[in-house]
Amino acid sequence: MPSAIYIVSDGTGETASAMVRAALVQFHDQDINVIRYKNLRTEEQLDSVIDEAFQKGGFIVYTLVSPGMRQKIVEASASKGVISVDLLGPLLNGLASYFGQTNETPEAGKLRMVDDSYFKRIEAMEYTVKHDDGKELRDLDQADIILVGISRTSKTPLSIFLSHKGWKVANVPVVLNTPLPEELSKADQKKVVGLIIDHNKLSRIRKNRLLKFGQDPGGDYASLRHIQKEIEFSIELFKQNKKWPVFDVTERALEETATEIARVVTARMGKRKDILF
Repeated sequence: MPSAIYIVSDGTGETASAMVRAALVQFHDQDINVIRYKNLRTEEQLDSVIDEAFQKGGFIVYTLVSPGMRQKIVEASASKGVISVDLLGPLLNGLASYFGQTNETPEAGKLRMVDDSYFKRIEAMEYTVKHDDGKELRDLDQADIILVGISRTSKTPLSIFLSHKGWKVANVPVVLNTPLPEELSKADQKKVVGLIIDHNKLSRIRKNRLLKFGQDPGGDYASLRHIQKEIEFSIELFKQNKKWPVFDVTERALEETATEIARVVTARMGKRKDILF
């Protein structure tokens, strides 16, 4: 049975949804069902959601402007042993203190006057999480950027970073002696970017990752010999696809690489895309 995360908001719930989905990237091996309850304005509505979360052993994340509603969810969830996290209250209280104002009569539902760019950003984040590590290829053509590289070449971190800036990013793994998926060749090749990394650094990264999870670092995955074969195989693939720009991520900061990828893809597509860095 999947774990249940309840998003509770007196507005659209988009802010909480975006933060939860970004955080859930770190828990990709979990079976999770995200349930959103929006425009909740009464304590009775909160009671109903908390009861449901209690029955299903759920976890609640909420953005409620009203101090009274926030207090209600704190008390009601605590009484039932349901874990709840307030994403908005501490910030509102801190700002109220900073500006020397009270936070007693805020307007629910007006936390953020969202515009098209905001919703596009949320859509980009959701698309990117869904298309991490080649998990979904059917709508690869909808991506703004497609990253291709062997394991641990920063495909996922770059994808998530770029998605927060409004880019729909898919990333596809290169596996030794395995052809790339056919769907990749059908996508616009001007969107595809290759990633490479120094074999010594990659070996260290993979060994540290294996040790972190209590696994043996002595196998092929982290061996220099095997990694060199993977890198040579990926380079050969990139040579076969000459239209793909290739970025070496060895000594580059994540933000620097992401900025350059966005710049190059924008230029290749021949159109401007507003993006914040």
